[in-house]
Amino acid sequence: MLAAGALVVSCADYNVMDDFTAEPDPTFKEPYKDYAPVKSYIDRDAYPNMSLGATLKIADFNKQELAHAAAITNFDNVTFGTSLMSGTIVNQKGVMNFLAMSDLLDHTEEIGAEVFGSPIAANANQADEWLSVLTAPIEIVVDQIQDMSVDYTTMETFTGTALNSKKPSIKKNYDGNDNALMLPVRAKAYIVEGFDVDPQGEYTITFNARTDGDESVICTFAGNKIQEGKTDKKYSIKGGKWTKVVVEAKPAEGETAGYLMLEGNYNFAVYIKNVSVVHTPDNHRPQTAEEIRDTINYALNAWCDGLMKINKGRIKSFDLIDEPIDVKAELENGMFDLKHSTEKIFWQDIFGSENYAPVISNAAITAYKNYEGDASELKFFIGESGLDDAKKLESLKYWIDIWEEKGAKIDGINAKLNLTYSEDEATQEANKKSFDDLLMNLASTGKLIRLSNFDIKYQDATGVNVPATGTATIPGITDEQRQKLADYYAYAIKSYMNKIPHEKQAGICKGNMADTTDPVGLWAVSKTDGWVRTATYKAFCDALSGK
Repeated sequence: MLAAGALVVSCADYNVMDDFTAEPDPTFKEPYKDYAPVKSYIDRDAYPNMSLGATLKIADFNKQELAHAAAITNFDNVTFGTSLMSGTIVNQKGVMNFLAMSDLLDHTEEIGAEVFGSPIAANANQADEWLSVLTAPIEIVVDQIQDMSVDYTTMETFTGTALNSKKPSIKKNYDGNDNALMLPVRAKAYIVEGFDVDPQGEYTITFNARTDGDESVICTFAGNKIQEGKTDKKYSIKGGKWTKVVVEAKPAEGETAGYLMLEGNYNFAVYIKNVSVVHTPDNHRPQTAEEIRDTINYALNAWCDGLMKINKGRIKSFDLIDEPIDVKAELENGMFDLKHSTEKIFWQDIFGSENYAPVISNAAITAYKNYEGDASELKFFIGESGLDDAKKLESLKYWIDIWEEKGAKIDGINAKLNLTYSEDEATQEANKKSFDDLLMNLASTGKLIRLSNFDIKYQDATGVNVPATGTATIPGITDEQRQKLADYYAYAIKSYMNKIPHEKQAGICKGNMADTTDPVGLWAVSKTDGWVRTATYKAFCDALSGK
């Protein structure tokens, strides 16, 4: 039980192990100590599909402490935000870590609790690193390319580029046989130039050099000074012997002109017989559109298979897709387009805007059935925010119609709310009208309707948010203000229950059970007493019972 025997009334609806405890539980503090668990006030005969959900973190739930107890005791189901999405579960190598999900599903199955599933596919919180690795360019075999070869043994004059007054020249019969390029002490000059560079190429520049005494040079290739750690790399030349020097480098970003510049010979002149430049082109090619589609199709099926294997049919309702609509992009027919990206892998960019929901739906259903799931019990929702914008809702309905025509299973809409109570009467009337219009528009879709993120912030008459607890300079919410907020919660609940047809009610999901910095909770958070019921707790109970 939650704590001591005195709490049995509050916990009568909570089937837990005998040794379970969660302390402190100040549930029975005045003035709301006589209220039963919130969900017990729903008239299940009149509202057979009505349910209450709570959002919390997997870690808090799996601790099986106070937040877990409050959620299971007072709500019909729990949801875990983005915690069960691929971005949290799948690493860049495609390894899926379902340990936390497995623990919570085993526990909820044991105590008879229900879970509303995180979105199966979305634009955010996806396994972006994995998808990026899967769609990376493919390594291929390439041939090395000869870019330039310079033979100074046959030259009479140096016509290249000198960057200071120490100009190179041709030394005739340097070693008794051949001419050589002579770089004076402290020279700074190009020993090869005049070719274009491949930005992705890897270059090897080879030259034969000799000095009268041990010397070293510093090299810059196509704007890229060759470094060794944090210092310039020095290429050694033995005195009195021809030394083969090999420079390996890539061009600097944005550089197109190829050259090798030598400098740093502070003691002896450097003689060079010949220079060779070769490069290995980028040995990767982009995947074709067909290859990427096949790869992403594999990723989708692998993700759905792993998800549903752990699920074993226990989660029966999911957001199929999360927040697909882009209000900044319009189609020719005036509807909002879907979100698209040139930087990340978006499912709709691979499978096509009209087909990606059917592809995801079919992959999820197939996996669900493969692992103990009864497809007749499965429900898919489209999660979207900002649906108080009538055009956005109309656009969502437009896309749902297309997806269903293409074979997608879409049972409902999960409308993410952003509600506010205002002390300014005109503003508050507008708030109420906007919410009621949203409900009427949602009802007109004929879909199951779920309201999530059901938190209401409190604003004063100037539009400033009133916090849950005050500071020396900013007062917190008063009892009178809390009651006004609670009354608006009750209004919103009753509006939903009256305006959404009973058979289309998929329930309301609380964003936060307890106060955050905003007074959004059914419980206030006290440093001494922990969670304490607020007027909002009573408002929920009264509204759900029809008062």
